[in-house]
Amino acid sequence: MFNTRTNHATYKSQPSRSFLRKLALFAVAAIALVTAPLRAETPAVGNTAPDFTLNTPTGTPVQLSKGLHQAQTVLIVLRGYPGYQCPFCQKQLHDYIEHAAEFAAKKATVLLVYPGPPADLDQKAKEALAKQANLPSNITLVIDPDYKVTNLYGLRWDAPHETAYPSTFVLDRNGKIVFEKISHGHGDRTTAQDVLAQLR
Repeated sequence: MFNTRTNHATYKSQPSRSFLRKLALFAVAAIALVTAPLRAETPAVGNTAPDFTLNTPTGTPVQLSKGLHQAQTVLIVLRGYPGYQCPFCQKQLHDYIEHAAEFAAKKATVLLVYPGPPADLDQKAKEALAKQANLPSNITLVIDPDYKVTNLYGLRWDAPHETAYPSTFVLDRNGKIVFEKISHGHGDRTTAQDVLAQLR
């Protein structure tokens, strides 16, 4: 009788399988929340643009805030490489390159963000620049292989064969957003002339 009671008491003190299963599920959910990429809201006109550092396709780090005090900045988030070279991105890219002198005259720099899957994204970005390997000094292309900036700016287009919503921000020398346009489709991009009209 003594042994039966002891075993019964021991059994009662152990957690049930159901409880352990719920605890394991909770732990998995908590880990998923911690490791999931953070997606912020898209900053609006009047807000300060979140700072970031990305690399060029050749590995040179570029920090957004570093050049702000010298010039106005045009920040363009392309679709980059969603599994192919986006023709709308290439057209937009070369449009800005062709108007580089006009941006320079307005003391403006253009920073293009090229997102996509991490594998060989640097090479894909170089392919996008094949016709313009040497960019004008006031235009820079950086890659976003882990969607760091895409998520930071709330622009992740999380669907098959998509990367980011094509977007344009104009920043003053204090980093404040004075113009923005977010496209929720492949086309409807800001042209160089659109942006030049916004620059002071």
